Amino acid sequence: MRAYERLLNYVKIHTTSIDDAETVPSAEREFDLARPLCDELKALGLKAEIDEHCYVMGWLDATPGYEDAPCVGFIAHVDTAPDFSGEGVKPRVIENFDGRDLPLGESGRTLSASEFPHLPNLKGRTLIVTDGTTLLGADDKAGIAEAMTLLEELVKGDTPHGRVAVCFTPDEEVGCGTLCFDIPRLGADFAYTIDGGFEGEVVWENFNAAGATVSVAGFNVHPGEATGIMKNAALIASEFAAAMPKNETPATTAGRVGFYHLTDLSGNVEAATLRYILRDHDAKKLEDKKAAIRSLADKFNQEYGAGTVTVEIRDQYRNMREKIEETPYVVDLAIEATKECGIAPISEPIRGGTDGATLTWRGLPCPNLGTGGYGFHGPYEHVTVEGMDAVVKILHAIVRRASEMKK
Repeated sequence: MRAYERLLNYVKIHTTSIDDAETVPSAEREFDLARPLCDELKALGLKAEIDEHCYVMGWLDATPGYEDAPCVGFIAHVDTAPDFSGEGVKPRVIENFDGRDLPLGESGRTLSASEFPHLPNLKGRTLIVTDGTTLLGADDKAGIAEAMTLLEELVKGDTPHGRVAVCFTPDEEVGCGTLCFDIPRLGADFAYTIDGGFEGEVVWENFNAAGATVSVAGFNVHPGEATGIMKNAALIASEFAAAMPKNETPATTAGRVGFYHLTDLSGNVEAATLRYILRDHDAKKLEDKKAAIRSLADKFNQEYGAGTVTVEIRDQYRNMREKIEETPYVVDLAIEATKECGIAPISEPIRGGTDGATLTWRGLPCPNLGTGGYGFHGPYEHVTVEGMDAVVKILHAIVRRASEMKK
């Protein structure tokens, strides 16, 4: 079975994770894909298991004579992003795509080159899109499909390999994908998350990340008696948002320049909340952003009274570059494998993060590979059959090259 055929089956299973849940997985529905994946691994002849936290692990034994090669791990996540509906996905397969703007079903949305400049480059490929009412779920079910197809081809083919390990995780999209990840149990010497964009991506530099919750306490009385008494939390929160740097947002920055991103603002006269994510490739600059948001809160408390604004900051993940540079062979292996497949490697720093960043800091070197997908987290998500096939070839080349290494 080709990778895209698996993808078409996987995306129909609703696995959206839930923000701010207190359990792992955050949503029981994630098991609806995880359990069949475990069964599929076993049907291929692998040793496989699923735990109570929805982590699926599988192991393919080494080809005889290659037991001393390192164990390579491949990791992808079962959940889809809560940013947009992931229920009732109806994928559409378009053969010989003409590269032009494409209406997405009857939704009124159009996949257009003005928003996705790479679109004309996909001319002639087989494109998989949504009907415009849901996300597709290629993030990261494409990664799962590619890993599973690799394993099937290794089982049925003659590519020499050391031991290969896979793990399909829950809750990556809500920042909890590694909370219960048992690295020793996986047993990989190094690994790759298959969770990126363009085929040929080999990513080993990401943002340092933190989340900030700004809480505003107001004082509510009847508006007819409010003179000199009322303190409108909603207005103060709006003023706080307006006081943040306007040239340091996702829409106004690029490359290694970080940002403050207001993801949510809610409230009323009595209380209001602003939620930010803070990002920077430079760890020192991220600390400066934390200090700046606390300083702004102090300024507001001087104006509106002590305790009006409180800030809670939580670190999320760190730039894997510092640790990956201690094991450069992991990146070199993937880059050379990509070139072997006739694809120019893309190794630009990503303006985001991966489970691999956390795993790398926990001792498992884990760069991120592209899946061949685009436009994640929304109705414009799309992927090509040819891109997915190319990723499977790259994974093959990684496994074969790793088989030539010694632990």
